[in-house]
Amino acid sequence: MKSKQKTPLSFSSISALQTALGLPKPLHPLVSLVNYSDIKLPDEEIPKLLVLDFYKISFKFNFAGKIKYGQGYYDFAEGGLCFYSPHQVISSAEDGIDYSGYTLLFHPDFIRHSPIGGKIKNYGFFNYDANEGLYVSDKEKRTLISVFENIKDELSNSIDEFSQEVLVSHIEVLLNLSSRFYKRQFITRRTVNNDLLIKMEKLLNNYFDNADALQNGLPTVEYIASQLHVSPRYLSDMLRSFTGQNAQQHIHEKLIEKAKTYLTATQLSVSEIAYQLGFEHSQSFNKLFKKKTNVTPIEYKKSLN
Repeated sequence: MKSKQKTPLSFSSISALQTALGLPKPLHPLVSLVNYSDIKLPDEEIPKLLVLDFYKISFKFNFAGKIKYGQGYYDFAEGGLCFYSPHQVISSAEDGIDYSGYTLLFHPDFIRHSPIGGKIKNYGFFNYDANEGLYVSDKEKRTLISVFENIKDELSNSIDEFSQEVLVSHIEVLLNLSSRFYKRQFITRRTVNNDLLIKMEKLLNNYFDNADALQNGLPTVEYIASQLHVSPRYLSDMLRSFTGQNAQQHIHEKLIEKAKTYLTATQLSVSEIAYQLGFEHSQSFNKLFKKKTNVTPIEYKKSLN
């Protein structure tokens, strides 16, 4: 029987989560490496929705559910990683699906006073959706397994004054490798990402041409991402890798392009143009226009004559 769970179960400690999964207590209270094959609970007893107070990195060797997770012809099939930051709702695997591999769990307190603690938010993939996971080649898989094995070996040692520093360094290596492999994935997905860019351009054109800006205000990254069925952070990271500009910069470029069209082909005042584009205040429009073009809208219009 499939679980009817609708409300996420919250876990404030790694120990509590592992107890719920029928696993032994973690070897360290703030960091743990779990092997999926060690979970012996029947499918119906495994929580389907979770909210954790700590980070979770899942490295799954056999992507039996690859279609559900968005894998396409442009991805490798040797395994994949998904990243979750604290307080996200996590949906576990469907009943019967083989997701053998590792899960690394670490609490924010474990990295708080280390260099990585101050920059972990720069790893945007912690805010990607599950279907935006990282799919790795066989060579990448072997490299990642070696890092997980290093973490496993260190956790098996007795805790001493060097334990935290060594483990944090392994986690940082894992995150930096993941960043590198995501950059590669953006390249191997160039065709599909180009299609996404074309869809975004069309979406922005329609937004301004159909007076959506007049009714709803400036388009946001969150709105554009939702229309493209991707997460905002993934959209920005993909665009930055593909074009050198993030999603917000693309929106601004399209906005300036439309503003120039109004200034060139209509008799609308600057205030009216700002309103047409979704600005509440013309001063904000003036400021953005000058930032992007080095001239004010009025100066730009005068230069046309």
